[in-house]
Amino acid sequence: MSGGIGQAVSRRDGPAKVTGAARYAADTPVADAVHAVIVPATRPKARITKIDLGRASAAPGVIRIFTHETTPRFGHVTVVLAEDNLPPLQGDRVLYEGQPVALVVAGTPEQATEAARLVRVSYDEEPFDVDFLSDPDRAEPVAEFFGLPLDTAWGDVAAAWSEADARTEAVYVTADRHHNPIEPGAILAVWQDGQLTVHDATQGVAEEREALAQALGLDPAQVRVRNDFIGGSFGAKLWGLPHQLLAAMAARQLERPVKLVLTRAQTYTAWGYQSATRQTVALSARADGSLTGLRHDVVAAGSHIGHYIEAAGWDTPAIYATPSFRISHRRRRLDRASPSAMRSPFGGVGLVPVEIAMDELAGRLGMDPLELRLRNHAEAHPADGRPFSSKRLRECYAEAARRFGWSERPAAARSMRDGRTLVGWGMATAVLRAFRFPATARTGIGRDGRVLVETATHDVGQGLSTILRQIAADTLGVAVERVDLAIADTALPKTTFTGGSSTSMSVGSAVQAAAAALREKLVEAGANGPEGYAGAVARLGVERLSAEGEWSPADGEATPPIFSFGAVFAEVRVDRDIPIPRVSRVVGVYDAGRILNPKTARSQMTGGIVWGIGQALLERSEMDPRLGRFLSKNLAGTLVPVNADVGEIDVAFIEAPDPHASPLGARGIGELGAIGIGAAIANAVSDATGVRVRELPIRPEHLMG
Repeated sequence: MSGGIGQAVSRRDGPAKVTGAARYAADTPVADAVHAVIVPATRPKARITKIDLGRASAAPGVIRIFTHETTPRFGHVTVVLAEDNLPPLQGDRVLYEGQPVALVVAGTPEQATEAARLVRVSYDEEPFDVDFLSDPDRAEPVAEFFGLPLDTAWGDVAAAWSEADARTEAVYVTADRHHNPIEPGAILAVWQDGQLTVHDATQGVAEEREALAQALGLDPAQVRVRNDFIGGSFGAKLWGLPHQLLAAMAARQLERPVKLVLTRAQTYTAWGYQSATRQTVALSARADGSLTGLRHDVVAAGSHIGHYIEAAGWDTPAIYATPSFRISHRRRRLDRASPSAMRSPFGGVGLVPVEIAMDELAGRLGMDPLELRLRNHAEAHPADGRPFSSKRLRECYAEAARRFGWSERPAAARSMRDGRTLVGWGMATAVLRAFRFPATARTGIGRDGRVLVETATHDVGQGLSTILRQIAADTLGVAVERVDLAIADTALPKTTFTGGSSTSMSVGSAVQAAAAALREKLVEAGANGPEGYAGAVARLGVERLSAEGEWSPADGEATPPIFSFGAVFAEVRVDRDIPIPRVSRVVGVYDAGRILNPKTARSQMTGGIVWGIGQALLERSEMDPRLGRFLSKNLAGTLVPVNADVGEIDVAFIEAPDPHASPLGARGIGELGAIGIGAAIANAVSDATGVRVRELPIRPEHLMG
């Protein structure tokens, strides 16, 4: 049997993607489709006084133009995260630049685009506030997020601080960043005979169905949401977004298929972004390096229209053993679109200052940064003393340090040079909590012996469509080449959205259960091993034999804390006179339970490391405080890592199955690779230059003088 769990199987969807056969939402062919284009607000805060549609309505091909005066009222949407988006075209108030103020529907994309350009909107402008760093202290406390508490405290942080032998306290800043997947938001909505069928680039077909049903006053059974492929997401393509509601509404009103594709500029306000933060971290320690206190105070940029907050301190309690701890979160509401989840939210942002602060504390103590982390390694969760489900972080430190050559690192900064180039080494810890959700799946086998796996999950580029085939093949004892897959369709067995590095654990476990149930049916039908499966189906007199499977996490007090871990080491090079940091090599070693496919896993970690390079050195969505809008809303003016920015990457795993995380023994890795790398690079820049930068991305001006 080839291609089972643990084998390095190439992506089964690869040939379709590289040959152009893959069909994305915007490629879906439907007869008689018309095209919609959003007219965005050009002011961040205003009241619409007039919309002149004269020239636009007379433009060639225009079918209808919707405004807040002609759009039907949407119902109240309670789906989580969808409630963080302002229902479009429901009133004359503008609450952020880019907010839809009209929707033009025409026969072709070009006609709709030209007519949208001719729409004239008059505003009564109001004072606005979009500058997060101008007054970050004007923020409100946030007690919980997703129904879970944000703030945590134990021990006496103030006493630990006053009695410490060594202390460090500083303010750290991370930037607004945008997702920028290759595929923009795209949706085709078809209304026919009281049924709404939506082809959408979404990572949550079930949640989008519920959101559309609530907004349009439909029974969820009247709505079907699906897609074949997604061209990247990173958290952008969630549900209840304005363009999704507008396309579905227009299709129902016109009783014609409506296709809506966002422009690149519109993606900067249509689906959120990772919000800027201002974080204060204070560490106190004994002379031997043992932490006595850790305080982490987070202020994150937010919006007036939603409740999303970058919960940057959520994973901080799990990282180091300390007898006293305090974390707080506050949100600074601004006149912007609502932020949203972006690859490695929470820890990917919040552990940046913690890991830079650990490096600063090591300097004050005259201690090696790795030794300081080993000295404070948490064998159990510091909050309650419960042992972790599985933890091999010490092994990650040791293997990553060996592969990197960390033992050769000089103690003093600016000690390594290569001609006129300063060389620096830095390291950091990665921690990712396990998000797990209920999932269902169905497996079936036909008389030809081919297996079909069906589940409503999504492959957003992480290799899931390969891994699910491997799980079914492994359970049934057949070659992976004999397994077909149907996903991302609300007509299939239900799953939760794809996000939080949860899918391989959750959906994979449901697929395993369904395949095991099918195997039992085949054995009962007289199949003597995999080669007898087709014959057993024929003897039963059916075209296909199927079985259902489900899995749900048994969360509760008896469940141990479940996290994935990693150790990241980075080398940077900085020209002595032109201080532009370049990452020359990175080593990352990770503990993520059982590795289902080492090839796709390594790809995920490599992509995450590149993502972290962008966070550390390049990515910053700048806001113009005078116009109240993001600048450079395109890939021409946005810095993201390219091949020339990425040096040698070495990835490895300390594999140890974790039965507490899932029946597969696997934990999530999709976001783990982007955690720790930003801090490791920042620490390496400090080692190279002797300049401590506490703001990401690090820019040349930070290092001048």
